[in-house]
Amino acid sequence: MTAPLFFADVEKLRSATVGGHVVLDGAEGRHAATVKRLTVGERIVLSDGAGLRCDAEITAVTANSVDARVLSTVAEPRPRPWLTVVQALAKGERDERAVETMTEVGVDAIVPWQASRSIVRWDSDRAARHVERWRTTAREAAKQSRRPWIPQISDVEKTADVVARLRASSGVLVVLHEDATSLLSELPTDADEIVLIVGPEGGVADDELAAFEAAGATARRIGPTVLRTSTAGTVAAAVLLANSGRWDSAAKSY
Repeated sequence: MTAPLFFADVEKLRSATVGGHVVLDGAEGRHAATVKRLTVGERIVLSDGAGLRCDAEITAVTANSVDARVLSTVAEPRPRPWLTVVQALAKGERDERAVETMTEVGVDAIVPWQASRSIVRWDSDRAARHVERWRTTAREAAKQSRRPWIPQISDVEKTADVVARLRASSGVLVVLHEDATSLLSELPTDADEIVLIVGPEGGVADDELAAFEAAGATARRIGPTVLRTSTAGTVAAAVLLANSGRWDSAAKSY
């Protein structure tokens, strides 16, 4: 069984040296001590959420914290290609489910998108609350999947914002569309960044598709079936990450 991962205080972790000690406290410390019931001698992984990973051994446990001796440290480089997914808002908890599973497969940044056909509407009061829920979901999913990188979750964007994002990117740009004639698996992945757009349940509107294509994106389909918005991004991310070699070249971390 792999060692559990916890996100430690950034300053404490970045100043830690091999042989030194790091105290894991706060919510993460309570989770390790009282929920996971970890004991002295067990191995854990500590991370700052931005690629730094420390393998450590627990030396002391209290009710709300654990003390761990650092065994080794690794600073993983920024992933290449960096995969950003523009995820349309979905009803119920489907968009949060998408955030969870995309984090697990390795997506690096997720942009909430208020598409014209999104049933859910985030007004200014709801937006901040929902974005925070996405960030919490991403953090917990990264922790569960033993990822030392927590995906970046941006503020909600409208279509015009997404178009501006595409125009500013020098990466590979793609929008999933069921009527596309080209397959996602054939998309070139040798780039510093890939930006993937996933539409809502009602699909990407014609004017939105035209705007994305004018900004440099190409329309691609995953395969012969039409997936829900909550699964399309995860499946597409798996295809892209596998084709890019990121899964093959990733060092075994745990």
